[in-house]
Amino acid sequence: MYLLPIAAGQERFGTLTSSYYRGAHGIILVYDVTRRETFTNLSEVWAKEVELYSTNQECIKVLVGNKVDRDSERAVTQEEGMALAQQLKCSFLECSARTRANVHQCFKDLILKILEVPTLLEKGSTAVKKQILQQKQVRKPPESNTCCFQ
Repeated sequence: MYLLPIAAGQERFGTLTSSYYRGAHGIILVYDVTRRETFTNLSEVWAKEVELYSTNQECIKVLVGNKVDRDSERAVTQEEGMALAQQLKCSFLECSARTRANVHQCFKDLILKILEVPTLLEKGSTAVKKQILQQKQVRKPPESNTCCFQ
């Protein structure tokens, strides 16, 4: 599985990251709810770049508003984030990296959505498939008729 996190405001890496979009199973688009320019850059620059360079039509995208722990400084409303997510056809979630609120949920939701798309599983990396197969083999119960491990 190949996930690509994108943080708005990191335009200086734009030329490097275009190759990372190819074949991505999931993309997390992140903006800072306290800085409107990161929200604007995300919708005007990063989202267009995803559409331009992503080669996987079934790639799962999640829009994430970060720094919700700083609500008094909020410059982007939750409603604006939800509207952009709907426009970009992706899921929406707000979180706080500082307090860890919803961070785990963001990745969990993304992975569960990826697992719902059979073609994304088929396109998974060989290394990941081997690792899953090895884990399944390790968990197999002993094939003997005895009741206990020896």
